Amino acid sequence: MDEVLDWLRIRPDGIYADATVGTAGHTLEIAKRLTTGRVLGLDRDPQALAIARERLGPHERQVTLVHAEFSHLGEAAAANNFPPFDGIVADLGISSLELDSPERGFSFRWAADLDMRMNPENPLTADEIVNQWSEKELANLLYKNAEERDSYRIARAIVRARPIRDTEHLATVVAGGRKARGRQRLHPATKTFLALRTAVNREEEELGQFLSRTPATLNSGGRLIVLSYHSLEDRVVKHSFQDLARSGGFQVLTKKVILPGDAEIASNPRSRSAKMRVLEKSATADSLAPWVQ
Repeated sequence: MDEVLDWLRIRPDGIYADATVGTAGHTLEIAKRLTTGRVLGLDRDPQALAIARERLGPHERQVTLVHAEFSHLGEAAAANNFPPFDGIVADLGISSLELDSPERGFSFRWAADLDMRMNPENPLTADEIVNQWSEKELANLLYKNAEERDSYRIARAIVRARPIRDTEHLATVVAGGRKARGRQRLHPATKTFLALRTAVNREEEELGQFLSRTPATLNSGGRLIVLSYHSLEDRVVKHSFQDLARSGGFQVLTKKVILPGDAEIASNPRSRSAKMRVLEKSATADSLAPWVQ
């Protein structure tokens, strides 16, 4: 949080966006620092937005919340008459609300439905992937979305164990399908759950669209901050920022990725895998792409 606020350089009259509001952690701290400024917040999870709206009640004059996927930031800005942004933050991590809600099916800590949808209106669930996709499709998904070395072994174990009843059953099957490698730091099902979650929520496609569209919504001198939580995500952000810098009009301000400090990890263990990168738009970039592509 401290690093995000420092790099945003919030002005009381500035225009900002939180592309992934969650329960309003970043949005609230931005809104507290505004007088005539405004902040636009997006999230695809209606349950999170309801909590955010309640938390942000004292700052309703500064805040506009929209139920939308974060790749649609430009459209949401245009629909709500927002000028170019002085700062945008996108925290790509799954929210604690989602992880700690057993019925959502994001965690293997409980026996829950294989759901994993951030937006319950979306048709695809983890159950459909786990119980209907072919062994080859499953193996390819596990390797592509989570770099799971045992992707084919796990896919074979899943297909043989069908029907997979719930998240606990899936975690047990995955653990039994992996090759033993001594003591592991992560739960053996961690990468499988990551791969399923990213597929259900189209996270790779969303991130690609966000990174291609969003820089054009920045004001001159505006900054885009992205927090990612696994190596594949961070790689996409890193390469996208580098490409924009090479094309002219943008500068990567974080030559080295920013990691959470010991104190933050101690108070918020889920931040331990976070990686933060910052991009700045210069005046010469104003003539590049239109807002919405």
